[in-house]
Amino acid sequence: MTEISPTLVKELRDKTGVGMMACKKALTETNGDLEKAIENLRKRGEAKAGEKVGRSTHEGIVTISGRAILKLLCETDFVARNETFQGFVEELVKKAEKEGIEATKTLFESIKTDKIQEIGENIALDDVQILEGGNTAAGYVHSNNKLGALIALEGGTKEKAKDVAMHTVAMTPNVANPEDVPEEEIDKEKEIYREQLKNEDKPEQIIDKIIEGKIRKFCAEQALSSQPFVKDPSMTVAEYLGNAKLISFIRMEV
Repeated sequence: MTEISPTLVKELRDKTGVGMMACKKALTETNGDLEKAIENLRKRGEAKAGEKVGRSTHEGIVTISGRAILKLLCETDFVARNETFQGFVEELVKKAEKEGIEATKTLFESIKTDKIQEIGENIALDDVQILEGGNTAAGYVHSNNKLGALIALEGGTKEKAKDVAMHTVAMTPNVANPEDVPEEEIDKEKEIYREQLKNEDKPEQIIDKIIEGKIRKFCAEQALSSQPFVKDPSMTVAEYLGNAKLISFIRMEV
């Protein structure tokens, strides 16, 4: 009997999209004949996963485990609600929590083809991140599993961090704090405001003061900590946090 090399198994897998074990079995049955193995897999209806790779993935779910947050995409909302798909997402995010981003990507690539075959749709690991900083962290995933956020605080409680995560899901901030707005964005806004004010015939001597106020407002609107808190708009997120300081956040959306 011909010895079936890992290289040959991989070649069959790349050609058919079928899982490694099924490929090895097919090659063993055909004594290493690649074309016959492909033909047999097609006859059995197994060579379908490869056809699905590349198809559009615009549905999916976001999930959180500890400081890890992950987004896995699929083709339909029906599959996004499937227990097998959701179980795979949980497996991946727990991998990210324990072993990091690269280990998660490696795991995904190693079993992606098998999962496509099992689930029946193309899937894509769209994003995986680990929250950095702070000594208090918590997250929130919206009930539709399509929106999620993680918050890191210095001080404070997990309950407050979760509340701010809920706010983040609802309000889509761009940066954590006003001072985090990139200089290039500020410079672009200053240029726009200056042109607007010149067109309004504002006196040159007051333009800089007006721009300063507009930039302060612009940065406040971009930043999570200075937004009106959704649960109580009479205070900002920073005021709600009290002595705790917002360090960082991650927001994901399908």
